Amino acid sequence: MKATLEFVSQRFAEFNKLCFDSSLPDIPLRISNARTYLGVCRYHKRRKLLGGYEMYGFNICISARFDMPQQEIEDTIIHEMIHYCIWLNGIRDTSAHGREFRRMMESINSTYGRHITISHRGDKQIREQAVDPRPRPHVIALITFTNDRTGVKVLPAIRRNVIRYKRGVMLSGRIRSIEFYATTEPWFNRFPCSSALNVIYKDHQEILPHLEGATHLDI
Repeated sequence: MKATLEFVSQRFAEFNKLCFDSSLPDIPLRISNARTYLGVCRYHKRRKLLGGYEMYGFNICISARFDMPQQEIEDTIIHEMIHYCIWLNGIRDTSAHGREFRRMMESINSTYGRHITISHRGDKQIREQAVDPRPRPHVIALITFTNDRTGVKVLPAIRRNVIRYKRGVMLSGRIRSIEFYATTEPWFNRFPCSSALNVIYKDHQEILPHLEGATHLDI
């Protein structure tokens, strides 16, 4: 299922009563089409007259971009409610998902049979849904290292940038071969596109099927 504002509002009220003893004031709840997160709790911060800071203007936003099991959406909502509870009450924690957050998370998980985690990264299926499916022009560098590792680099379709990249990585002395392809295959949208002198290690057998129909470039 995909999150809706009605569903999020209902579950916020339900979990506020069940897990937080109805202690959380109502806040704006929003739905987005974000692909960089499943859920987020936002706030503003201002300096207090007697020193220190206070947080205010809380809101929780849940992405409706992903088709997820209902329980995962619910766990995402509770995850953000834990953040809200900690920040609302000025509870000091060791980090964003520090000791206090984990204590509350583990207590809710064990008491109510939830499966809340400290990360919203999701499983492979959810990550796949986040990939931009539109064809985009890329130049792909297929690289083989002297230690037999292989990798891929997605470059902007600008010839001078590709040439600069090739010269730069060859200077490392660790490259056995480098081949370039032009393609609009959406599979490559999952990788950062830049001229930075880096590479993402991938097995050739995973890469090659996505280069079928690509144009080999003589660079």
